[in-house]
Amino acid sequence: MEKNKEIIRLLNMAYPDAETELDFHNPYELLVAVILSAQCTDKRVNQVTPALFSRYPDAYALAQAEQSEVERLIHSCGFFRNKATNIIGASQKIISDFGGEVPSTVQDLMTLPGVGKKTANVVYSVAFGGDAIAVDTHVYRVSRRLGLSKGNTPLKVEEDLNRAIPKELWGHAHHLLIFHGRRTCHSRKPDCENCNLKEYCVYYGENNE
Repeated sequence: MEKNKEIIRLLNMAYPDAETELDFHNPYELLVAVILSAQCTDKRVNQVTPALFSRYPDAYALAQAEQSEVERLIHSCGFFRNKATNIIGASQKIISDFGGEVPSTVQDLMTLPGVGKKTANVVYSVAFGGDAIAVDTHVYRVSRRLGLSKGNTPLKVEEDLNRAIPKELWGHAHHLLIFHGRRTCHSRKPDCENCNLKEYCVYYGENNE
């Protein structure tokens, strides 16, 4: 555990600004943005959501939206038909089952169309301050390279991280691992020479013996 705490400390030093890069003002906007971000960059989502949220400022508005209009607004995010179906369906369920308010537990969030464990964990952590680590491609890759997990599925990696990192750090650790994956520990060519975690990194040790 001490090694893991040191890894988090060094990540904090490297990325003092680590937080979500999605633009949002409330849980509804964050939920929609996270659904749209699947296989899409946060930068692209942030270019799309201002017009979307101007047209549909809350779940009540989006629940009544025309599918074709939503598809037009989010087209550049990719997989726009499925994403439009999901954000409209999620809004409808928020109205019918949760009184118009985005639910604040992982279990309830996962009942919404388009919301799996990763999305639920992000919304729970970022919007509601819950303790959760969402495992996206960056978190999955970086955790395995650093030796924080040997899991071969996102769920197994999440379980390993929950054991490896103190609970009160879960939410922030999620962002730290994402930033490290985006800025240093790239999938194809990690920038090991400029990484402050080399001495703790399993990947570096195995490739620089």
